Amino acid sequence: MKPADLVPAAATPRIPVCDLAGTQLGSFPVRRIYCVGRNFADHAREMGAVAPASKAERGSPVFFMKPADAIVTDGVVPYPPGTRNLHHEVELVVALGADAPAGVLPLADAQALVFGYGVGLDLTRRDLQAAAKAKGLPWDIGKGFDHSAPISSLLPAAAFGPVAAQSITLDINGQRRQASALDQLIWDVPDILHELSQLFALRAGDLVFMGTPAGVAALQPGDHFDARIGTALQLQGHIAPAAV
Repeated sequence: MKPADLVPAAATPRIPVCDLAGTQLGSFPVRRIYCVGRNFADHAREMGAVAPASKAERGSPVFFMKPADAIVTDGVVPYPPGTRNLHHEVELVVALGADAPAGVLPLADAQALVFGYGVGLDLTRRDLQAAAKAKGLPWDIGKGFDHSAPISSLLPAAAFGPVAAQSITLDINGQRRQASALDQLIWDVPDILHELSQLFALRAGDLVFMGTPAGVAALQPGDHFDARIGTALQLQGHIAPAAV
């Protein structure tokens, strides 16, 4: 047999997993990462978009995706290649623990799919995203890169409590950058799961990054981040030098 005819053995892919807080269940295997854009009115405005004045005017949510292996669970984020303008976006993360039934998920049934919650960062190569937007092109390279989804341990929903009662914050090097009450989400968790079910088959292991409030800004190597939702969830880490 000629060398060109040899097919290399496929490596077994590693399944990305999140840590679990307050439970003996082990780890949470990640299937997909869905993300919601422009889900806080103040962030929509800071990005130059028109924010809806009421729920009746909100239209449809903006969705994009990250690869499952973009998660970072140890807090160490190498500065990514190809950018000079890496931005932070702190977000509530929803973890699904059950498959959605076939068809469109009713709003009344959506919450039952939720296993738990985390706090995460939707890291964004803002310069690459802006360049793609300006040309009317997809902006996957601005969002779906390696190490672009740092995430905390996941807390079961029963221990987390009502989402709308929580607040989310992000400090960089000890200075507050982002802060909001989660009752300011334009589309809440059941809304988003209902909307996603019209486009995708939702399954156990899916994560949903729910969007960020105003205050997004640049990160540099050496910066330390501290993201929190109330007293229940915390994500700490730093931006490491670019990998070589």
